[in-house]
Amino acid sequence: MQLVFIALIFLIDQLTKILAKTKLLYSNGVNIINGVFEFVYVENRGAAFGILKNKKFFLVGVTTFVIGGMLYYLFTNKELNKWYRASLILIVAGAIGNLYDRVFRGYVIDFIHVYYKTFFDFPVFNIADISVVIGTFLLALTMLFTKE
Repeated sequence: MQLVFIALIFLIDQLTKILAKTKLLYSNGVNIINGVFEFVYVENRGAAFGILKNKKFFLVGVTTFVIGGMLYYLFTNKELNKWYRASLILIVAGAIGNLYDRVFRGYVIDFIHVYYKTFFDFPVFNIADISVVIGTFLLALTMLFTKE
């Protein structure tokens, strides 16, 4: 069942990236909430916030190693509670989504832009990023508030 959830999140991520590329590549973006939220096409050739730009082989190697370790931990520890399991599934699925982009496209497609006029401008992100962030937050909470 874990692989089904990983595959589902991966597919949603990839479908939204394909849709973003198809609809946004040659546009100025789609404004959803004026001055706050828009969809815009960005090719990210680095990691989070664009760091390690053009370090594809390093990013692919580290990501592959981390995914492998997390999958091993996920499938060999049958006693994990549902919160640990869910957090690892979210992190792995998001990591696989962005890894796929790096390997087969040479860049990660980002398209969700949250900002507040000129005061606040968060880097553009995607569904895989959301999955990793939620999974990491859930993992931190689980580690803090459970006995495992």
